[in-house]
Amino acid sequence: MAAAAGVQIQQSRRLPDFLNSVNLKYVKLGYHYLISNLLTLCLIPVMAVILIEASQMNPDDILHLWKHLKYNLVSVIICSTVLVFGSTVYIMTRPRPVYLVDYSCYKANDELKAPYERFMQHSRLTGDFDESSLEFQRKILERSGLGDETYVPEAMHHLPPQPSMQAAREEAEQVMFGALDKLFANTNVKPKDIGVLVVNCSLFNPTPSLSAMIVNKYKLRGNIRSFNLGGMGCSAGVIAVDLAKDMLQVHRNTYAVVVSTENITQNWYFGNEKSMLIPNCLFRVGGAAILLSNKSVDRRRAKYKLVHVVRTHRGADDKAFRCVYQEQDDAGKTGVSLSKDLMAIAGGALKTNITTLGPLVLPISEQLLFFATLIIKKIFNKHVKPYIPDFKLAFDHFCIHAGGRAVIDELEKNLQLTQVHVEASRMTLHRFGNTSSSSIWYELAYTEAKGRMRKGYKVWQIAFGSGFKCNSAVWQALRNVKPSPNGPWEDCIDRYPVKVVS
Repeated sequence: MAAAAGVQIQQSRRLPDFLNSVNLKYVKLGYHYLISNLLTLCLIPVMAVILIEASQMNPDDILHLWKHLKYNLVSVIICSTVLVFGSTVYIMTRPRPVYLVDYSCYKANDELKAPYERFMQHSRLTGDFDESSLEFQRKILERSGLGDETYVPEAMHHLPPQPSMQAAREEAEQVMFGALDKLFANTNVKPKDIGVLVVNCSLFNPTPSLSAMIVNKYKLRGNIRSFNLGGMGCSAGVIAVDLAKDMLQVHRNTYAVVVSTENITQNWYFGNEKSMLIPNCLFRVGGAAILLSNKSVDRRRAKYKLVHVVRTHRGADDKAFRCVYQEQDDAGKTGVSLSKDLMAIAGGALKTNITTLGPLVLPISEQLLFFATLIIKKIFNKHVKPYIPDFKLAFDHFCIHAGGRAVIDELEKNLQLTQVHVEASRMTLHRFGNTSSSSIWYELAYTEAKGRMRKGYKVWQIAFGSGFKCNSAVWQALRNVKPSPNGPWEDCIDRYPVKVVS
């Protein structure tokens, strides 16, 4: 929800130019991640050299080597010990690869669409908003970048709205089960084969939990490792993937399902506090289900391999902690308030995240230039601007959380991206609105639907969330990826991209 505040921020409150002031300790953290895999990095070239040398040996060389070792027991023992020890260390320390077999995004029925005129008319007829609040919502919607085909839950289409617990459960069931039904149909995976289940939904956490609802619906096995993440905002989808990845490192030969969604029904704000009205204008119905696997056999059919996850949490800072805050207004009506400092806090979190991520993904040439100018700045001249790394050399596609138009604009500017790089984010915001933690999956689906995903391409998913958090996931395509059946863009991709009115 954090990124939504961008649309109300004036020109003077843009995302900070964070690439002009980076903190050395976060660069060190990135290199720490790199060095932690140093043994693997060293063993791979050594093994490659040995294999190359062995392939060049002729039968006479092999016979000579055998005769030498035959009469030198000490050499045999030493070589065997080194070989066994090195192989054991490599096998024990290397992380198991995590494959993204497939994913699906929920698409609501047409009767739940909320075009601009209907939204404003409905807001007026509820009688909950004064003229100032209605005008504020009108301006937000005009600048938001949302189109006329986004969806709001059924309870919000009634007059008066009916945001009950039952209606919220029905919204959750429609979204989660709708996405999961398509996922199981497209992958031919049986629900009983799922070993790990992670569900994230920030604002709706009933008892039994959403994960328990899925276990009950699909009759998942009794020893399933299930988790339900709440209150973690729009970046929770990456957190859920990270948790599933860690579980797949422990539990062999199994599948993990991640379900990312948000629930709007009971979280619509019916007051007149401006800082709480923005979510009404931006957040829309959506959700995604992702199937991950650590089975080597699944590499052949998987779409992507998980390369990196980098998480940044700024919750120790009081301003960051309160910048996205659920509370009651003076009239006792509950909503999520967005601080005027949100963009600056988001900029700081993003700066930390990409500074840590840089050493893991950037080419050596970019890293050397970046690190050299940073050292010069720290030691000799504080006015020297550090070299701005070109992340376009590390990634082929960018999935920036579609939290608001202003955030996408500022990331495009600060990361020196092109219109094509942010097209998926803009078009997802236009077609589906801010679907919270699932928006990065609609963006990935857009790229696939456009036929732009090729084998070896790397994708950067980046999301912001309350707390305050900034999280990144990096995926690599294992083949030329085609869109899965019944995708969210299937009936409209030919109409995109569209020009978004300023």
